[in-house]
Amino acid sequence: MMRSMYSGVSGLRTHQTKMDVIGNNIANVNTVGYKSQNITFQELLYQTTSPASGPDAATGRAGINARQIGLGVTTGAINTQIETAGASQTTGNPFDIRITGDSFFIVNDGVSNYFTKAGAFYVDAGGNLAMTTNGYNVMGWAPDPNDPTIIKQDTVQPLRILAPQNLTVPPTPTTKATASGIIDKNNASLNSTSGAIYNLNFYDNLGYSYTAKFSIHVVDKDLGQYTIRLDDILDSNGDSIRPNDQTAITELVNFGQNGEAPLLYNPDNGEFISVGGADTIMLAFNDQYTNPNNGATLGNFEDVEIDFTTTNNYENGGTSTFGIDSGDLQNKEAGKMMGNMIGVSISNNGEIYGTYDNGDKKLLGQIAVATFNNASGLQKEGENLYSETMNSGRFDGIGEVVTADGGSMTTGVLEMSNVDLSLEFTEMITTQRGFQANSRIITTSDSILEELVNLKR
Repeated sequence: MMRSMYSGVSGLRTHQTKMDVIGNNIANVNTVGYKSQNITFQELLYQTTSPASGPDAATGRAGINARQIGLGVTTGAINTQIETAGASQTTGNPFDIRITGDSFFIVNDGVSNYFTKAGAFYVDAGGNLAMTTNGYNVMGWAPDPNDPTIIKQDTVQPLRILAPQNLTVPPTPTTKATASGIIDKNNASLNSTSGAIYNLNFYDNLGYSYTAKFSIHVVDKDLGQYTIRLDDILDSNGDSIRPNDQTAITELVNFGQNGEAPLLYNPDNGEFISVGGADTIMLAFNDQYTNPNNGATLGNFEDVEIDFTTTNNYENGGTSTFGIDSGDLQNKEAGKMMGNMIGVSISNNGEIYGTYDNGDKKLLGQIAVATFNNASGLQKEGENLYSETMNSGRFDGIGEVVTADGGSMTTGVLEMSNVDLSLEFTEMITTQRGFQANSRIITTSDSILEELVNLKR
């Protein structure tokens, strides 16, 4: 049998393999995170009919090159363009994540870790962050149990970001309040019998809201001295929770000379005593209140420190702008009700945060990534997954995306396939021509053999 026929057969097979690679690339042109492949041909074998000889000084004959006949072509390598990024597709889904750089998401099927660039994730019924295609868990780290505001980067684990304990945040009691504005001594309500009425809304340790009702009365308006009196505390239904026999708390505040320590009024002897420190007064509550109307035990109240440093005794046309708000000057320690989760966000370094309807923000976990010395050595496993091989190296480079390779994560965006259709169509044309040419080798060789057989006739 003619060697050329075998060469033609090997050419057909190899070009068919190349067509298979091209077809797979085109089929996955819209596959999320798909990385295109290309094929490299190499010569198959050579039959040496005459070896090379060197120059002969004795006879003066020159050397002769070897006579070799090739036996066809075979596949040399199939390479994955794994480090070439695909285009971005905006989805608006907060759990769709594009990862830039050389890092890979780590996912787990319950037994083994795999790696992917396809960041199409969702949250399952158990609150786990997982791949939408196969349900594999996305791996990362949980917050440090000793300090939940930071991530404890130890062994990676499935990210259960919507676990029951993450769906709410506990309430916090009010411990600070700020009095601000202008007291005008000619304000009519200040000089009335009932005084000027002001309210402070605050929370107990269980997140129940209350309203403290204050009144300000004149002591000596020429000196800018007034008493602020806690008259009542109302629950969220408007019912008073102060026992009828409890003495109202009254304290003196000198609005005329800010910067001096306020004076505390002692109702037992009618004297004012200095409490020292800053321009603050403390509303000291009992550890726990009982509703006098029904005997129900209420939450614990924290002492509330009211800061008067931003109040002034100025002439303001007889109008006072004074008011009391919960929280300090930085709006901290204002207290909050229990918060229910209303959203999840993911930062560019993979940190996942929950947002809550009471204004809180809580760290839920962080997505981990893996890097490889030779990412192109990874083995495709289907389903947009890769596994490590001897030539890719171990995935010991686990870390956060920014420190791993300077990349980042973007939410609401997916990385699409990096297939270049114009290139694939061009390769398809050349492959078709190569296949046709090799088929001609076989038909021509067959014609020669036919002529050989016909010699007998």
